[in-house]
Amino acid sequence: MTDVSSALREAAQRLEGVSDTPRLDAELLMAHALGVERQALLLDPARFTVPGGFGALIERRIGHEPVAYIVGYRDFWTIRLKVGPGALIPRPDSETLIEAALSWIADKEAPCRLLDLGTGPGTLLLSLLSELPEAAGLGVDASQAALALAGENAEALGMADRAVFRESDWAAEVAGDFDLILCNPPYIANSEELMPDVADHEPPGALFAGADGLDDYRRIIPDLPRILAPGGVAVLEIGHTQHILVRKLAEAAGFSVACRQDLGGRDRALLLTRA
Repeated sequence: MTDVSSALREAAQRLEGVSDTPRLDAELLMAHALGVERQALLLDPARFTVPGGFGALIERRIGHEPVAYIVGYRDFWTIRLKVGPGALIPRPDSETLIEAALSWIADKEAPCRLLDLGTGPGTLLLSLLSELPEAAGLGVDASQAALALAGENAEALGMADRAVFRESDWAAEVAGDFDLILCNPPYIANSEELMPDVADHEPPGALFAGADGLDDYRRIIPDLPRILAPGGVAVLEIGHTQHILVRKLAEAAGFSVACRQDLGGRDRALLLTRA
């Protein structure tokens, strides 16, 4: 089959039982196989011929391999991040943390020191640095695979002079005062069942956090007063049912708490400031 439009329709039909976005998946995989952006493919599909490797990519997706791992990247906020096994794939819901952080910063041209706890491929730190030209930051993670990706992303985005990445068990080996701390920790209960795309491919250590999903909050939040600068803010991602439980942990550590919702109207980010 050489008709790209027909190939996309057939691929989307095959992916209907695998993905919530079968047509989008097919388009992204076709664009990747062709070596073009998806927008170029959609603008004029007739100018392309179906490449030989497209079928193999669809078979990988049918096996529940995430599209981001297949194509090797995920677009997040306004940047493109290299991703791969060993690092959590950025989710659109996490953009709520970027919006919340930017709303807190009055002068986006002023120097600002950032910390990203559990940085993964550099998702939150690099997204904020793209908006704050005078800011610099530290990203920490327990995964060497994730840190390698983060370093590559900083280089590719021209931010290697402003972003440093270091292996650490949360903030255990971090010192200093940070104006803005971001964290998207694991918050899924161990007993919760996930889709095969996630359960079979993404790192469990970046997903699960004990019987109630709160184990990492219990470790992270009590350490934040030590490293948060006066007048600073910590922005934590939460599961949409965890607002009250995480709020109580934060208030017990002496913080005032505000909540921001994602585009779906679900509680998604808590902003912690000194009470």
